[in-house]
Amino acid sequence: MKKMTTIFTLMAMMAVVTACSAQDPFSDYQGYDGANGMGGMSGSNGSMSASSGELLTFSIDIDKTTAEPSSAASEYFPDEEDNLDNNSFATEVAIDLSNPTAKTENGVTITVNGNHITANHASTKGICYVLSGETASGSFTVLGDKKYEVKLNGVSITNPDSAALNLLSGKRAYVVVADGTNNKLTDGTSSKNDHKGALYCKGKLLFNGSGTLEVYGNYNNGIHSADYIVFRKGNNIYAKSTANHGIKANDGIFINGGIINVETTAAAAKGINCESHIIVNGGRTTVITTGNGTYDTTDKEAKGAAGIKADSTFTMNAGIVKLKSSGSGGKGLKADCPAIINGGELYVITTGSVFSSNNDTASPKGVKIDDNLTINGGTIMVRTKGSKGEGIESKATLTINDGTVLVSAYDDAINSAGDLYIKGGNVTVVGTQNDGLDANGNMYISGGNIVAYGASGAEAGIDIDERHKLYITGGNIFGIGGRVDGTLGSTSQGIISTSGSVQANSTVSVSNGSSTVASFTMPPYSYNSGSIMISSPNLKSGTSYTLSLGSTTQTVTASNSVSSSMGGGFPGGRW
Repeated sequence: MKKMTTIFTLMAMMAVVTACSAQDPFSDYQGYDGANGMGGMSGSNGSMSASSGELLTFSIDIDKTTAEPSSAASEYFPDEEDNLDNNSFATEVAIDLSNPTAKTENGVTITVNGNHITANHASTKGICYVLSGETASGSFTVLGDKKYEVKLNGVSITNPDSAALNLLSGKRAYVVVADGTNNKLTDGTSSKNDHKGALYCKGKLLFNGSGTLEVYGNYNNGIHSADYIVFRKGNNIYAKSTANHGIKANDGIFINGGIINVETTAAAAKGINCESHIIVNGGRTTVITTGNGTYDTTDKEAKGAAGIKADSTFTMNAGIVKLKSSGSGGKGLKADCPAIINGGELYVITTGSVFSSNNDTASPKGVKIDDNLTINGGTIMVRTKGSKGEGIESKATLTINDGTVLVSAYDDAINSAGDLYIKGGNVTVVGTQNDGLDANGNMYISGGNIVAYGASGAEAGIDIDERHKLYITGGNIFGIGGRVDGTLGSTSQGIISTSGSVQANSTVSVSNGSSTVASFTMPPYSYNSGSIMISSPNLKSGTSYTLSLGSTTQTVTASNSVSSSMGGGFPGGRW
Protein backbone atom coordinates (compact mmCIF):
# COMPACT_ATOMS: atom_id res chain seq x y z
CA MET A 1 0.00 0.00 0.00
CA LYS A 2 1.11 3.55 -0.65
CA LYS A 3 2.30 5.68 2.26
CA MET A 4 3.94 9.06 2.66
CA THR A 5 6.78 7.50 4.60
CA THR A 6 8.66 4.36 3.61
CA ILE A 7 11.75 2.75 5.03
CA PHE A 8 13.28 1.85 1.72
CA THR A 9 12.09 1.00 -1.75
CA LEU A 10 13.59 -2.05 -3.36
CA MET A 11 13.59 -2.85 -7.04
CA ALA A 12 12.33 0.33 -8.70
CA MET A 13 10.99 0.17 -12.23
CA MET A 14 12.76 1.20 -15.40
CA ALA A 15 12.90 4.96 -15.67
CA VAL A 16 10.99 4.88 -18.92
CA VAL A 17 8.18 2.72 -17.57
CA THR A 18 5.09 4.75 -16.69
CA ALA A 19 2.67 1.90 -15.88
CA CYS A 20 3.15 -1.27 -13.85
CA SER A 21 2.88 -4.63 -15.53
CA ALA A 22 0.84 -7.41 -14.00
CA GLN A 23 3.37 -9.89 -15.30
CA ASP A 24 5.20 -12.32 -13.04
CA PRO A 25 8.40 -10.54 -11.92
CA PHE A 26 10.84 -13.14 -13.22
CA SER A 27 9.07 -14.22 -16.39
CA ASP A 28 10.32 -13.22 -19.82
CA TYR A 29 13.41 -11.55 -18.44
CA GLN A 30 16.69 -11.60 -20.29
CA GLY A 31 19.43 -13.20 -18.26
CA TYR A 32 17.16 -15.24 -15.99
CA ASP A 33 18.89 -18.31 -14.67
CA GLY A 34 16.78 -20.31 -12.25
CA ALA A 35 19.79 -22.22 -11.00
CA ASN A 36 21.25 -19.06 -9.57
CA GLY A 37 18.29 -18.54 -7.31
CA MET A 38 16.34 -15.61 -6.13
CA GLY A 39 19.03 -13.91 -4.19
CA GLY A 40 20.98 -14.97 -1.18
CA MET A 41 23.11 -13.94 1.70
CA SER A 42 25.94 -15.55 3.53
CA GLY A 43 28.00 -14.55 6.47
CA SER A 44 29.14 -15.73 9.87
CA ASN A 45 25.68 -15.09 11.30
CA GLY A 46 23.69 -17.16 8.85
CA SER A 47 23.11 -18.08 5.26
CA MET A 48 20.22 -18.13 2.86
CA SER A 49 19.55 -19.27 -0.64
CA ALA A 50 16.18 -19.62 -2.31
CA SER A 51 15.37 -20.95 -5.74
CA SER A 52 13.47 -18.39 -7.77
CA GLY A 53 12.97 -21.06 -10.38
CA GLU A 54 11.05 -23.19 -7.91
CA LEU A 55 9.15 -20.26 -6.43
CA LEU A 56 7.91 -19.06 -9.77
CA THR A 57 7.44 -22.36 -11.55
CA PHE A 58 6.14 -24.77 -8.92
CA SER A 59 2.75 -26.20 -9.85
CA ILE A 60 -0.18 -27.61 -7.92
CA ASP A 61 -2.12 -30.53 -9.37
CA ILE A 62 -4.38 -33.27 -8.07
CA ASP A 63 -2.18 -36.27 -7.22
CA LYS A 64 -3.90 -39.47 -6.14
CA THR A 65 -0.98 -41.84 -6.62
CA THR A 66 2.24 -40.43 -5.18
CA ALA A 67 2.85 -41.76 -1.69
CA GLU A 68 2.08 -39.46 1.20
CA PRO A 69 5.06 -38.05 3.11
CA SER A 70 6.36 -40.40 5.77
CA SER A 71 7.10 -37.73 8.35
CA ALA A 72 4.23 -36.63 10.52
CA ALA A 73 3.45 -35.21 13.92
CA SER A 74 1.69 -37.25 16.57
CA GLU A 75 -1.89 -38.08 15.72
CA TYR A 76 -4.47 -35.84 17.31
CA PHE A 77 -7.88 -37.09 18.34
CA PRO A 78 -10.31 -34.80 20.13
CA ASP A 79 -11.25 -37.85 22.19
CA GLU A 80 -9.38 -41.16 22.65
CA GLU A 81 -12.54 -42.93 21.59
CA ASP A 82 -12.11 -41.43 18.11
CA ASN A 83 -9.17 -43.78 17.51
CA LEU A 84 -10.44 -46.94 15.81
CA ASP A 85 -7.64 -48.84 17.51
CA ASN A 86 -9.39 -48.29 20.82
CA ASN A 87 -12.64 -49.87 19.62
CA SER A 88 -13.99 -53.22 18.52
CA PHE A 89 -16.72 -53.80 15.93
CA ALA A 90 -16.82 -57.57 15.79
CA THR A 91 -20.41 -58.08 14.65
CA GLU A 92 -20.46 -57.80 10.87
CA VAL A 93 -23.59 -57.26 8.82
CA ALA A 94 -22.98 -57.79 5.10
CA ILE A 95 -24.97 -55.69 2.62
CA ASP A 96 -24.84 -56.20 -1.14
CA LEU A 97 -25.90 -52.96 -2.81
CA SER A 98 -26.40 -54.76 -6.12
CA ASN A 99 -28.97 -57.12 -4.58
CA PRO A 100 -30.46 -55.49 -1.45
CA THR A 101 -32.41 -57.74 0.87
CA ALA A 102 -34.57 -56.78 3.85
CA LYS A 103 -33.66 -58.70 6.99
CA THR A 104 -33.11 -58.64 10.73
CA GLU A 105 -29.69 -59.81 11.79
CA ASN A 106 -27.60 -59.48 14.95
CA GLY A 107 -29.83 -56.78 16.36
CA VAL A 108 -29.89 -54.82 13.10
CA THR A 109 -33.00 -54.18 11.05
CA ILE A 110 -32.46 -53.74 7.30
CA THR A 111 -35.28 -52.21 5.28
CA VAL A 112 -35.28 -51.79 1.49
CA ASN A 113 -37.19 -49.34 -0.70
CA GLY A 114 -36.20 -49.96 -4.29
CA ASN A 115 -32.42 -49.67 -4.15
CA HIS A 116 -32.43 -47.49 -1.05
CA ILE A 117 -31.26 -49.37 2.03
CA THR A 118 -31.73 -48.29 5.65
CA ALA A 119 -29.95 -50.02 8.52
CA ASN A 120 -31.05 -49.44 12.11
CA HIS A 121 -28.92 -50.96 14.86
CA ALA A 122 -30.99 -49.25 17.58
CA SER A 123 -28.90 -49.67 20.74
CA THR A 124 -26.84 -52.62 19.55
CA LYS A 125 -23.10 -52.26 20.14
CA GLY A 126 -20.11 -53.32 18.01
CA ILE A 127 -21.85 -53.33 14.62
CA CYS A 128 -19.78 -53.24 11.44
CA TYR A 129 -21.68 -52.77 8.19
CA VAL A 130 -19.74 -54.29 5.30
CA LEU A 131 -20.89 -52.78 2.00
CA SER A 132 -20.17 -54.19 -1.45
CA GLY A 133 -21.66 -53.94 -4.92
CA GLU A 134 -23.06 -50.98 -6.78
CA THR A 135 -26.26 -49.11 -7.50
CA ALA A 136 -27.03 -46.35 -9.98
CA SER A 137 -30.20 -45.21 -8.18
CA GLY A 138 -29.88 -46.08 -4.52
CA SER A 139 -28.36 -45.15 -1.17
CA PHE A 140 -27.30 -46.50 2.20
CA THR A 141 -28.61 -44.89 5.39
CA VAL A 142 -27.66 -45.69 9.00
CA LEU A 143 -29.80 -45.08 12.10
CA GLY A 144 -29.00 -46.05 15.68
CA ASP A 145 -27.98 -44.97 19.16
CA LYS A 146 -24.50 -46.53 19.34
CA LYS A 147 -21.20 -45.90 17.57
CA TYR A 148 -20.66 -48.10 14.54
CA GLU A 149 -18.35 -48.95 11.64
CA VAL A 150 -19.10 -48.78 7.94
CA LYS A 151 -16.61 -50.73 5.82
CA LEU A 152 -16.58 -49.78 2.15
CA ASN A 153 -15.48 -52.92 0.36
CA GLY A 154 -15.57 -51.89 -3.29
CA VAL A 155 -18.81 -49.95 -3.68
CA SER A 156 -20.26 -47.52 -6.17
CA ILE A 157 -23.37 -45.66 -5.01
CA THR A 158 -25.22 -43.04 -7.04
CA ASN A 159 -28.32 -41.41 -5.59
CA PRO A 160 -29.96 -38.95 -7.99
CA ASP A 161 -32.19 -37.49 -5.26
CA SER A 162 -30.19 -37.30 -2.02
CA ALA A 163 -27.04 -38.44 -0.23
CA ALA A 164 -25.37 -41.61 -1.43
CA LEU A 165 -24.07 -42.49 2.06
CA ASN A 166 -26.38 -40.99 4.66
CA LEU A 167 -25.10 -41.56 8.21
CA LEU A 168 -27.98 -40.19 10.27
CA SER A 169 -26.96 -41.65 13.61
CA GLY A 170 -25.56 -38.89 15.82
CA LYS A 171 -22.95 -41.28 17.24
CA ARG A 172 -19.41 -41.88 16.03
CA ALA A 173 -19.18 -43.25 12.51
CA TYR A 174 -15.91 -45.05 11.68
CA VAL A 175 -15.78 -45.19 7.89
CA VAL A 176 -13.18 -47.78 6.90
CA VAL A 177 -12.18 -47.81 3.24
CA ALA A 178 -11.04 -51.40 2.84
CA ASP A 179 -7.44 -51.83 1.76
CA GLY A 180 -7.02 -52.52 -1.94
CA THR A 181 -10.55 -51.45 -2.91
CA ASN A 182 -11.92 -48.59 -5.02
CA ASN A 183 -15.09 -46.87 -3.87
CA LYS A 184 -17.28 -44.10 -5.28
CA LEU A 185 -20.16 -42.02 -3.90
CA THR A 186 -22.21 -39.62 -6.06
CA ASP A 187 -25.35 -37.59 -5.59
CA GLY A 188 -27.57 -35.84 -8.13
CA THR A 189 -28.26 -32.22 -8.88
CA SER A 190 -31.69 -32.33 -7.20
CA SER A 191 -32.77 -33.30 -3.70
CA LYS A 192 -35.91 -34.53 -1.99
CA ASN A 193 -34.68 -33.48 1.46
CA ASP A 194 -32.21 -30.63 0.79
CA HIS A 195 -29.32 -32.92 1.74
CA LYS A 196 -25.97 -31.45 2.74
CA GLY A 197 -23.50 -33.80 1.06
CA ALA A 198 -23.05 -36.84 -1.13
CA LEU A 199 -21.53 -38.33 2.03
CA TYR A 200 -23.35 -36.88 5.03
CA CYS A 201 -22.67 -37.73 8.67
CA LYS A 202 -24.74 -36.41 11.56
CA GLY A 203 -22.10 -37.41 14.12
CA LYS A 204 -18.32 -37.57 14.23
CA LEU A 205 -16.86 -38.82 10.94
CA LEU A 206 -13.69 -40.86 11.42
CA PHE A 207 -11.89 -42.15 8.32
CA ASN A 208 -9.66 -45.22 8.34
CA GLY A 209 -8.23 -47.66 5.80
CA SER A 210 -6.05 -47.30 2.72
CA GLY A 211 -8.48 -48.05 -0.09
CA THR A 212 -9.52 -45.23 -2.41
CA LEU A 213 -12.71 -43.24 -1.95
CA GLU A 214 -14.07 -40.73 -4.46
CA VAL A 215 -16.99 -38.51 -3.49
CA TYR A 216 -18.84 -36.28 -5.97
CA GLY A 217 -21.23 -33.63 -4.68
CA ASN A 218 -23.52 -32.20 -7.32
CA TYR A 219 -26.23 -30.68 -5.13
CA ASN A 220 -24.30 -29.37 -2.10
CA ASN A 221 -21.05 -30.41 -0.44
CA GLY A 222 -19.00 -33.46 -1.30
CA ILE A 223 -18.39 -34.64 2.29
CA HIS A 224 -20.20 -33.04 5.22
CA SER A 225 -20.12 -33.80 8.94
CA ALA A 226 -22.37 -31.95 11.38
CA ASP A 227 -19.69 -32.69 13.98
CA TYR A 228 -15.97 -33.11 13.26
CA ILE A 229 -13.87 -35.12 10.78
CA VAL A 230 -10.62 -37.01 11.42
CA PHE A 231 -8.38 -38.25 8.60
CA ARG A 232 -5.58 -40.74 9.24
CA LYS A 233 -2.43 -42.05 7.61
CA GLY A 234 -3.19 -44.30 4.66
CA ASN A 235 -6.43 -42.58 3.68
CA ASN A 236 -6.77 -41.83 -0.03
CA ILE A 237 -9.81 -39.63 -0.45
CA TYR A 238 -10.89 -37.43 -3.34
CA ALA A 239 -13.81 -35.05 -2.94
CA LYS A 240 -15.27 -32.82 -5.62
CA SER A 241 -18.24 -30.48 -5.50
CA THR A 242 -19.71 -28.53 -8.37
CA ALA A 243 -22.31 -26.90 -6.11
CA ASN A 244 -20.62 -25.97 -2.82
CA HIS A 245 -17.69 -27.02 -0.62
CA GLY A 246 -15.57 -30.11 -1.13
CA ILE A 247 -15.22 -31.12 2.54
CA LYS A 248 -17.28 -29.42 5.23
CA ALA A 249 -17.37 -29.92 9.02
CA ASN A 250 -19.06 -27.95 11.76
CA ASP A 251 -16.84 -28.71 14.76
CA GLY A 252 -13.34 -29.42 13.48
CA ILE A 253 -11.19 -31.02 10.79
CA PHE A 254 -8.08 -32.92 11.89
CA ILE A 255 -5.72 -34.23 9.20
CA ASN A 256 -3.32 -36.70 10.79
CA GLY A 257 -2.21 -38.16 7.48
CA GLY A 258 -3.43 -39.56 4.20
CA ILE A 259 -3.72 -38.35 0.64
CA ILE A 260 -6.55 -35.84 0.50
CA ASN A 261 -7.49 -34.29 -2.85
CA VAL A 262 -10.28 -31.75 -3.18
CA GLU A 263 -11.73 -29.77 -6.09
CA THR A 264 -14.53 -27.23 -6.20
CA THR A 265 -15.95 -25.23 -9.09
CA ALA A 266 -18.81 -23.25 -7.53
CA ALA A 267 -18.64 -19.52 -6.91
CA ALA A 268 -16.96 -18.67 -3.58
CA ALA A 269 -16.80 -22.36 -2.66
CA LYS A 270 -14.22 -23.61 -0.19
CA GLY A 271 -12.24 -26.77 -0.78
CA ILE A 272 -12.02 -27.57 2.94
CA ASN A 273 -14.41 -25.56 5.09
CA CYS A 274 -14.72 -25.76 8.87
CA GLU A 275 -16.75 -23.70 11.31
CA SER A 276 -14.20 -24.52 14.01
CA HIS A 277 -10.52 -25.56 14.23
CA ILE A 278 -8.36 -27.16 11.54
CA ILE A 279 -5.17 -29.03 12.46
CA VAL A 280 -2.74 -30.60 9.96
CA ASN A 281 -0.32 -33.16 11.41
CA GLY A 282 0.74 -35.05 8.30
CA GLY A 283 -0.21 -36.42 4.93
CA ARG A 284 -0.54 -34.55 1.66
CA THR A 285 -3.56 -32.35 1.15
CA THR A 286 -4.18 -30.77 -2.25
CA VAL A 287 -7.04 -28.38 -2.92
CA ILE A 288 -7.92 -26.66 -6.19
CA THR A 289 -10.77 -24.14 -6.45
CA THR A 290 -11.81 -22.56 -9.74
CA GLY A 291 -14.99 -20.67 -8.85
CA ASN A 292 -15.13 -16.88 -9.09
CA GLY A 293 -16.22 -14.56 -6.33
CA THR A 294 -19.85 -13.79 -5.58
CA TYR A 295 -21.90 -11.36 -3.54
CA ASP A 296 -23.47 -12.86 -0.43
CA THR A 297 -26.86 -11.18 -0.10
CA THR A 298 -27.31 -12.51 3.45
CA ASP A 299 -24.01 -11.23 4.83
CA LYS A 300 -24.07 -8.33 2.36
CA GLU A 301 -20.44 -8.72 1.32
CA ALA A 302 -18.35 -9.92 -1.57
CA LYS A 303 -16.76 -13.31 -1.03
CA GLY A 304 -14.21 -15.42 -2.86
CA ALA A 305 -13.36 -19.10 -2.95
CA ALA A 306 -10.64 -20.54 -0.72
CA GLY A 307 -8.59 -23.71 -0.63
CA ILE A 308 -8.86 -24.01 3.16
CA LYS A 309 -11.17 -21.89 5.30
CA ALA A 310 -11.24 -22.13 9.12
CA ASP A 311 -13.76 -20.06 11.04
CA SER A 312 -11.57 -20.58 14.11
CA THR A 313 -7.85 -21.43 14.41
CA PHE A 314 -5.55 -23.09 11.89
CA THR A 315 -2.51 -25.08 13.03
CA MET A 316 -0.01 -26.89 10.83
CA ASN A 317 2.61 -29.12 12.47
CA ALA A 318 3.73 -31.39 9.63
CA GLY A 319 2.70 -32.76 6.26
CA ILE A 320 2.29 -31.09 2.88
CA VAL A 321 -0.55 -28.74 1.97
CA LYS A 322 -1.00 -27.46 -1.59
CA LEU A 323 -3.66 -24.87 -2.36
CA LYS A 324 -4.55 -23.29 -5.69
CA SER A 325 -7.33 -20.80 -6.41
CA SER A 326 -7.85 -19.43 -9.91
CA GLY A 327 -11.13 -17.57 -9.55
CA SER A 328 -11.62 -13.86 -8.88
CA GLY A 329 -11.19 -12.98 -5.21
CA GLY A 330 -9.86 -16.47 -4.48
CA LYS A 331 -7.61 -17.30 -1.53
CA GLY A 332 -5.36 -20.17 -0.64
CA LEU A 333 -5.58 -20.37 3.16
CA LYS A 334 -7.99 -18.25 5.23
CA ALA A 335 -8.52 -18.37 9.00
CA ASP A 336 -10.65 -16.08 11.15
CA CYS A 337 -8.69 -16.72 14.36
CA PRO A 338 -4.95 -17.09 15.11
CA ALA A 339 -2.88 -19.36 12.85
CA ILE A 340 0.34 -21.15 13.77
CA ILE A 341 2.67 -22.93 11.35
CA ASN A 342 5.17 -25.07 13.24
CA GLY A 343 6.40 -27.27 10.41
CA GLY A 344 5.55 -29.02 7.19
CA GLU A 345 5.31 -27.55 3.72
CA LEU A 346 2.67 -25.09 2.55
CA TYR A 347 2.39 -24.17 -1.13
CA VAL A 348 -0.13 -21.64 -2.40
CA ILE A 349 -0.96 -20.25 -5.84
CA THR A 350 -3.64 -17.72 -6.68
CA THR A 351 -4.12 -16.44 -10.21
CA GLY A 352 -7.44 -14.59 -10.02
CA SER A 353 -7.94 -10.84 -9.76
CA VAL A 354 -10.06 -8.80 -7.38
CA PHE A 355 -13.82 -9.45 -7.37
CA SER A 356 -16.13 -6.43 -7.11
CA SER A 357 -19.88 -6.27 -6.58
CA ASN A 358 -22.36 -3.94 -4.88
CA ASN A 359 -19.63 -1.51 -3.81
CA ASP A 360 -17.71 -4.28 -2.03
CA THR A 361 -14.64 -6.25 -3.05
CA ALA A 362 -12.98 -9.60 -2.35
CA SER A 363 -9.25 -9.48 -3.05
CA PRO A 364 -7.15 -12.55 -3.84
CA LYS A 365 -4.73 -13.58 -1.07
CA GLY A 366 -2.29 -16.43 -0.76
CA VAL A 367 -2.65 -16.64 3.03
CA LYS A 368 -5.12 -14.41 4.89
CA ILE A 369 -5.33 -14.62 8.68
CA ASP A 370 -7.80 -12.32 10.41
CA ASP A 371 -5.85 -12.53 13.67
CA ASN A 372 -2.24 -13.22 14.69
CA LEU A 373 -0.05 -15.35 12.43
CA THR A 374 3.01 -17.10 13.86
CA ILE A 375 5.50 -19.04 11.74
CA ASN A 376 7.81 -21.24 13.83
CA GLY A 377 9.20 -23.46 11.09
CA GLY A 378 8.52 -25.34 7.89
CA THR A 379 8.57 -24.13 4.31
CA ILE A 380 6.03 -21.71 2.87
CA MET A 381 5.87 -20.82 -0.81
CA VAL A 382 3.27 -18.39 -2.08
CA ARG A 383 2.73 -16.99 -5.57
CA THR A 384 -0.04 -14.57 -6.51
CA LYS A 385 -0.43 -13.08 -9.99
CA GLY A 386 -3.85 -11.46 -10.21
CA SER A 387 -4.59 -7.80 -9.55
CA LYS A 388 -4.38 -6.84 -5.84
CA GLY A 389 -3.20 -10.33 -4.94
CA GLU A 390 -1.31 -10.20 -1.64
CA GLY A 391 0.95 -13.04 -0.59
CA ILE A 392 0.65 -13.42 3.19
CA GLU A 393 -1.54 -11.14 5.30
CA SER A 394 -2.19 -10.98 9.04
CA LYS A 395 -4.87 -8.65 10.32
CA ALA A 396 -3.03 -8.44 13.66
CA THR A 397 0.57 -9.34 14.65
CA LEU A 398 2.73 -11.39 12.31
CA THR A 399 5.76 -13.20 13.73
CA ILE A 400 8.39 -15.26 11.90
CA ASN A 401 10.59 -17.17 14.33
CA ASP A 402 12.07 -19.71 11.92
CA GLY A 403 11.43 -21.55 8.70
CA THR A 404 11.70 -20.64 5.04
CA VAL A 405 9.22 -18.15 3.62
CA LEU A 406 9.24 -17.42 -0.11
CA VAL A 407 6.66 -15.11 -1.62
CA SER A 408 6.15 -13.60 -5.05
CA ALA A 409 3.04 -11.44 -5.01
CA TYR A 410 1.34 -8.98 -7.32
CA ASP A 411 0.55 -6.76 -4.32
CA ASP A 412 2.24 -6.79 -0.89
CA ALA A 413 4.23 -9.97 -0.41
CA ILE A 414 3.87 -9.95 3.40
CA ASN A 415 1.52 -7.55 5.15
CA SER A 416 0.64 -7.16 8.82
CA ALA A 417 -2.06 -4.86 10.14
CA GLY A 418 -0.17 -4.71 13.43
CA ASP A 419 3.45 -5.24 14.44
CA LEU A 420 5.72 -7.44 12.32
CA TYR A 421 8.48 -9.49 13.96
CA ILE A 422 11.22 -11.38 12.14
CA LYS A 423 13.40 -13.25 14.65
CA GLY A 424 14.88 -15.97 12.46
CA GLY A 425 14.46 -18.06 9.37
CA ASN A 426 14.98 -17.30 5.70
CA VAL A 427 12.59 -14.78 4.21
CA THR A 428 12.53 -13.79 0.54
CA VAL A 429 9.68 -11.58 -0.59
CA VAL A 430 8.83 -9.87 -3.86
CA GLY A 431 5.99 -7.40 -4.21
CA THR A 432 5.85 -6.90 -7.95
CA GLN A 433 3.42 -3.99 -7.85
CA ASN A 434 3.63 -3.04 -4.19
CA ASP A 435 5.67 -3.66 -1.03
CA GLY A 436 7.79 -6.62 -0.06
CA LEU A 437 7.40 -6.38 3.73
CA ASP A 438 4.61 -4.08 4.85
CA ALA A 439 3.86 -3.41 8.54
CA ASN A 440 1.12 -1.10 9.69
CA GLY A 441 2.61 -1.27 13.15
CA ASN A 442 6.25 -1.33 14.19
CA MET A 443 8.64 -3.72 12.47
CA TYR A 444 11.20 -5.57 14.57
CA ILE A 445 14.03 -7.46 12.84
CA SER A 446 16.21 -9.30 15.33
CA GLY A 447 17.41 -12.28 13.31
CA GLY A 448 17.09 -14.30 10.16
CA ASN A 449 18.11 -13.69 6.58
CA ILE A 450 15.86 -11.28 4.74
CA VAL A 451 15.70 -10.23 1.11
CA ALA A 452 12.83 -7.91 0.27
CA TYR A 453 11.89 -6.45 -3.10
CA GLY A 454 9.26 -3.83 -3.76
CA ALA A 455 7.97 -1.90 -6.74
CA SER A 456 8.71 1.77 -7.47
CA GLY A 457 7.39 5.06 -6.15
CA ALA A 458 5.84 4.85 -2.69
CA GLU A 459 5.96 1.06 -2.75
CA ALA A 460 8.93 -0.39 -0.93
CA GLY A 461 10.85 -3.48 -0.08
CA ILE A 462 10.38 -2.76 3.63
CA ASP A 463 7.53 -0.42 4.46
CA ILE A 464 5.97 0.86 7.67
CA ASP A 465 3.51 3.68 8.08
CA GLU A 466 4.55 7.13 9.23
CA ARG A 467 3.38 6.56 12.82
CA HIS A 468 5.71 3.63 13.49
CA LYS A 469 9.36 2.62 13.30
CA LEU A 470 11.72 -0.07 12.10
CA TYR A 471 13.96 -1.64 14.75
CA ILE A 472 17.02 -3.59 13.59
CA THR A 473 18.79 -5.55 16.34
CA GLY A 474 19.90 -8.55 14.31
CA GLY A 475 19.51 -10.33 11.03
CA ASN A 476 21.12 -10.11 7.62
CA ILE A 477 19.31 -7.68 5.34
CA PHE A 478 19.86 -6.68 1.73
CA GLY A 479 17.91 -4.16 -0.29
CA ILE A 480 18.21 -2.22 -3.48
CA GLY A 481 15.62 0.10 -4.92
CA GLY A 482 14.56 3.53 -6.00
CA ARG A 483 14.55 5.07 -2.55
CA VAL A 484 15.92 4.61 0.96
CA ASP A 485 13.75 6.69 3.23
CA GLY A 486 12.22 6.72 6.70
CA THR A 487 12.78 6.65 10.45
CA LEU A 488 14.63 3.98 12.36
CA GLY A 489 14.05 2.98 15.93
CA SER A 490 16.97 1.52 17.82
CA THR A 491 19.58 -0.46 15.92
CA SER A 492 22.48 -2.47 17.26
CA GLN A 493 24.27 -3.22 14.01
CA GLY A 494 25.74 -1.21 11.21
CA ILE A 495 23.85 -0.14 8.12
CA ILE A 496 25.33 0.71 4.74
CA SER A 497 23.38 3.17 2.62
CA THR A 498 24.77 3.92 -0.82
CA SER A 499 23.89 3.71 -4.48
CA GLY A 500 25.20 1.78 -7.42
CA SER A 501 24.43 -0.70 -10.15
CA VAL A 502 24.30 -4.46 -9.97
CA GLN A 503 24.07 -7.07 -12.68
CA ALA A 504 21.75 -10.03 -12.78
CA ASN A 505 23.04 -13.05 -10.88
CA SER A 506 26.18 -11.20 -9.80
CA THR A 507 27.75 -11.27 -6.35
CA VAL A 508 27.75 -8.30 -4.03
CA SER A 509 30.16 -8.51 -1.12
CA VAL A 510 31.25 -6.36 1.78
CA SER A 511 34.81 -6.79 2.99
CA ASN A 512 37.15 -5.36 5.58
CA GLY A 513 40.64 -5.87 4.30
CA SER A 514 40.96 -9.53 3.34
CA SER A 515 37.96 -10.56 5.45
CA THR A 516 34.55 -10.89 3.81
CA VAL A 517 31.93 -9.49 6.15
CA ALA A 518 28.87 -10.29 4.07
CA SER A 519 28.19 -11.73 0.65
CA PHE A 520 25.02 -11.60 -1.42
CA THR A 521 23.98 -13.27 -4.66
CA MET A 522 21.92 -10.96 -6.81
CA PRO A 523 18.63 -12.16 -8.26
CA PRO A 524 18.23 -12.33 -12.04
CA TYR A 525 17.86 -8.57 -12.49
CA SER A 526 20.25 -5.85 -13.53
CA TYR A 527 19.68 -2.66 -11.57
CA ASN A 528 20.97 0.71 -12.73
CA SER A 529 21.95 3.38 -10.18
CA GLY A 530 19.76 2.10 -7.39
CA SER A 531 19.79 2.92 -3.70
CA ILE A 532 21.45 0.16 -1.73
CA MET A 533 20.95 -0.81 1.87
CA ILE A 534 22.89 -3.54 3.66
CA SER A 535 22.73 -4.47 7.33
CA SER A 536 24.46 -7.31 9.13
CA PRO A 537 25.60 -8.10 12.68
CA ASN A 538 29.16 -7.99 11.29
CA LEU A 539 28.90 -4.35 10.25
CA LYS A 540 30.09 -1.77 12.80
CA SER A 541 29.02 1.84 12.75
CA GLY A 542 31.85 4.20 11.84
CA THR A 543 33.91 1.50 10.15
CA SER A 544 34.83 1.73 6.48
CA TYR A 545 34.36 -1.24 4.17
CA THR A 546 34.87 -2.14 0.55
CA LEU A 547 31.63 -2.80 -1.28
CA SER A 548 32.07 -4.89 -4.42
CA LEU A 549 29.27 -4.59 -6.95
CA GLY A 550 30.29 -7.16 -9.50
CA SER A 551 33.22 -5.61 -11.37
CA THR A 552 33.04 -2.26 -9.58
CA THR A 553 34.02 -1.36 -6.04
CA GLN A 554 33.52 1.59 -3.73
CA THR A 555 34.46 2.53 -0.21
CA VAL A 556 31.50 2.82 2.16
CA THR A 557 31.12 3.60 5.83
CA ALA A 558 28.55 1.88 8.05
CA SER A 559 26.34 3.94 10.32
CA ASN A 560 23.33 3.45 12.57
CA SER A 561 20.94 5.29 10.27
CA VAL A 562 19.47 5.10 6.81
CA SER A 563 20.31 7.98 4.50
CA SER A 564 17.92 9.08 1.77
CA SER A 565 18.95 8.85 -1.86
CA MET A 566 17.26 8.34 -5.16
CA GLY A 567 18.14 5.66 -7.66
CA GLY A 568 17.28 4.75 -11.21
CA GLY A 569 15.86 1.52 -12.47
CA PHE A 570 16.28 -1.52 -14.65
CA PRO A 571 18.17 -1.10 -17.90
CA GLY A 572 17.03 -4.36 -19.37
CA GLY A 573 14.50 -6.05 -17.15
CA ARG A 574 10.87 -5.60 -16.28
CA TRP A 575 8.36 -6.78 -13.72
